[in-house]
Amino acid sequence: MSTAFTLLGLLEGAPSHGYELKRAFDRRFGSDKPLPFGQVYATLGRLQRDGRAVVVGTEVGEGPERKRYAITEQGVTDLEHWLAEAEVPEPHLQTVLFSKVVLSLLSGRDAHRFLDTQRAAHLARMRELTEVRRTAPLGQALLADYALFHLEADLRWLDLTAARLDDLAREVTR
Repeated sequence: MSTAFTLLGLLEGAPSHGYELKRAFDRRFGSDKPLPFGQVYATLGRLQRDGRAVVVGTEVGEGPERKRYAITEQGVTDLEHWLAEAEVPEPHLQTVLFSKVVLSLLSGRDAHRFLDTQRAAHLARMRELTEVRRTAPLGQALLADYALFHLEADLRWLDLTAARLDDLAREVTR
């Protein structure tokens, strides 16, 4: 679901065609895995169906019609909720966390608040896993350790990102 919210976040800046959104997504988030065009248009269709985006214009040129999409008030509300809520702490979360930080900066929202909310969620999950580690059989304890190590790395990343937020803001908003 983060792709949909990421596209909404990009639409919040200005109405865009699907190919413009793909380019912006790939430039900011997809350096190692570009977003397929089909996924962009399928996601835009779902956003439109769900009332989060609307077509605000169509241009005819060489090739197929190009629709220009804009975020709706419902889309802005849903995006704000998504940006404000912590993600469930789990391994391999870095792409979503990074997307939320960048989109917060692009929209002028408080990225520090998101980072603090996420840090609190990670710490709560780490407390749960620490209890599991103390009381569980060895196999479960080792799995809890594995998850704890990943969460520790995420916490270090959250702290590093918070410390470098001003530099990141300058980079992503130019």
